[in-house]
Amino acid sequence: MKINENTILEGPRVLLVPYNEEHVPRYHEWMKSPELQQLTASEPLSLQQEYDMQKSWREDDDKCTFIILDKQRWADPGVEEEQCMVGDVNIFLTDPLDPSLAELEVMIAEPSYRGRGIGKEVTRMMMGYGVAKLGVGRFQAKIGLDNQVSISMFKKLRFQEVSVCNVFKEVTLELTVDESVRTELLDEVANVTERDYRETRSSRPQLVLH
Repeated sequence: MKINENTILEGPRVLLVPYNEEHVPRYHEWMKSPELQQLTASEPLSLQQEYDMQKSWREDDDKCTFIILDKQRWADPGVEEEQCMVGDVNIFLTDPLDPSLAELEVMIAEPSYRGRGIGKEVTRMMMGYGVAKLGVGRFQAKIGLDNQVSISMFKKLRFQEVSVCNVFKEVTLELTVDESVRTELLDEVANVTERDYRETRSSRPQLVLH
């Protein structure tokens, strides 16, 4: 999606940046993991297919993708951005008849970052962005039945279970953005700093250590 191609979002512990070509090799290594393939219901792709996918996600109007970076590691200009990658988060506008419906996906690919509240922080940031920038009125999450950690996290964020598909072994959770949810998310957006991605890459320490 073009809307976020030059956007960086700064949260307390993470940064969300556009998914660029330089991120593809690390992402490709992640997706060789049978565990991540199972958790994300993904098939392994060749490196060239991953590059094609990255380009597609950048161009498509119905996909908004950010790469999650460790904010503290990114403060060190001696560390390549690829080495700061933690995972990714996506919004898919899946229903052409209802452009306010957004499917939300978050993947914490690095095992050492799981169980630390990073997924929740990223999810709330992305939900706020979706409401403020994309006009999302209802969020949906489709999660594998064996991924109890993610199911629990979304339920803590007040998502409600709406269906279970035993064929695909997944549960669908939803949250309607009513006035109270909208107000809450927009209040949180006020605490998320949005910056110009290309400009801030040249001044990384000043960005995260202010």
